[in-house]
Amino acid sequence: MSKIALLFAMLVSMPMITACSASEQVPEAPVVKQQLLGSPVYIQIFKEERKLELYAKMGNEFRLVNTFPICNFSGGLGPKRREGDFKSPEGFYSVDAHHLKPDSKYYRAINIGFPNDYDKSQGYSGAYLMIHGECKSIGCYAMTNTYMDEIYRYVEAAFAYGQSRVDISIYPFRMTEQNLKRHASSSYIAFWRQLKPGYDYFAKNHQPPMMTVDNGQYVLGQPLMSSGQMTQYASASPTPNTNPFAQNKPLTEVK
Repeated sequence: MSKIALLFAMLVSMPMITACSASEQVPEAPVVKQQLLGSPVYIQIFKEERKLELYAKMGNEFRLVNTFPICNFSGGLGPKRREGDFKSPEGFYSVDAHHLKPDSKYYRAINIGFPNDYDKSQGYSGAYLMIHGECKSIGCYAMTNTYMDEIYRYVEAAFAYGQSRVDISIYPFRMTEQNLKRHASSSYIAFWRQLKPGYDYFAKNHQPPMMTVDNGQYVLGQPLMSSGQMTQYASASPTPNTNPFAQNKPLTEVK
């Protein structure tokens, strides 16, 4: 009877395991990662799992370059609401090359652009919320310097090669129904439900979600279309033969 009970328990647990891991990709091989340097990139952050995922565009999909452990963040789960609450933001952010801080006192940094339109609609306050190095956080997402080097290099290369904005999606946890049910009693659950369509869209389409704000709510927009296929960017991904970043040239050599 004990063997039957064990088999039953395994069968019951299988759907939950599948649901929790369905959106997780396997990182590309090192040689492919090098070829993707200079391609458009996308970042996902998961607080509870303490993971930052860096994606790069390959063909018409964004593929996982690497998953980095987050060294530190502050304030627990939930969105940042006011300056001085020491919470790290959650939501959908978009940055351009001006958000890069190569001379940050925390090694290197990417300003995530808080507050965004949603945050402003809620009256949230705060500034200079970053992804940075030095493993110290008072509201930012802190990485080790080694990991920050790789993240920064891909983002800088993407901008230098023509990407105008990089989307950063920040979630409290992987937005599965199981996880949402687990946190159903949280005061943040209504807000987290707004984030789920963006999470689901990327998991299904491997394209960054186009999120807008309507009446103080996050809304999933329609993707841009090109030649009958979904695309988030106007320019095509660079080919290995023409991409200077794939040839290990210093970033400063690209004009």
